[in-house]
Amino acid sequence: MSANLISGNEISASVNHETAAEAASIAAEYGIQPALAVILVGEDPASQVYVNRKAKKCVELGIRSEKIVLPADTQESELLAVIARLNADPSIHGILVQSPVPKHIDEQKVVLAIDPTKDVDCFHPMNVGRMMLGDFSGFLPCTPWGVITMLQRSGISPAGKKAVVLGRSNIVGKPMAAMLSANNELGNATVATCHSRTKDLEFYTKNADIIVAAIGIPNFLKGDQVSEGAVIIDVGINRIADSAAKNGCRLVGDVDFESVAPKASYITPVPGGVGPMTIAMLMKNTIRACKAAIARGQTK
Repeated sequence: MSANLISGNEISASVNHETAAEAASIAAEYGIQPALAVILVGEDPASQVYVNRKAKKCVELGIRSEKIVLPADTQESELLAVIARLNADPSIHGILVQSPVPKHIDEQKVVLAIDPTKDVDCFHPMNVGRMMLGDFSGFLPCTPWGVITMLQRSGISPAGKKAVVLGRSNIVGKPMAAMLSANNELGNATVATCHSRTKDLEFYTKNADIIVAAIGIPNFLKGDQVSEGAVIIDVGINRIADSAAKNGCRLVGDVDFESVAPKASYITPVPGGVGPMTIAMLMKNTIRACKAAIARGQTK
């Protein structure tokens, strides 16, 4: 069997085209430009790359981007004051604080400080709770939503399938399992969440129709752990040493692509798989935030 490649680059381009059209429509009808504020605390190189990518994508899609860079020694109270200012600004529709923040700042306080109506990362308990209850009309967690969109646009329905999520993080694993099992047209799978305490992991993976790997271990899932015809979604992004690479390292996922791809029916690559989808869905959430603010009469 030769797996079909699910290209996040191609699907995200389609999603982004739709988002740009929505942004243009909002500007034409209401004279309002959807706006996303991104806050970066410190100088973490990876975080700087992510923030710059988000800002660039905003410009491409007709979304106004406000990038706020704060020094690493910024006090928690100062960061919360910046968030409060953005919460009160009706021209800002989405707020994102790039994770991780410096250790002296309580990340949970930061999450709770963001107005739930501007929480385009979908980290606030109010938005997470709404999603967990099966309401997909508001904000959705960007990476899991990206995975669901990849399945949907590849003609793969989770309904009635056995799905395994490797990992139980609050950002990917838990919401991914909730979305796959949700009682709506995007879910209805029977889901097992596997993690470091799972016994007999292969029992679950070998019986899975769909596997979403988000465990943070390079090349963790091997070909002998999956069934013929399984759909494999690799959320992992890991850097490993590679003397042949220009900068001495390369990106790999949580799936050992070379051994898994021959058995899979569909598989995502790394890079070029789930990664581009995360930013695409963040932009979709920003459009949703702007539309909701217009409906409430709380934007300008």
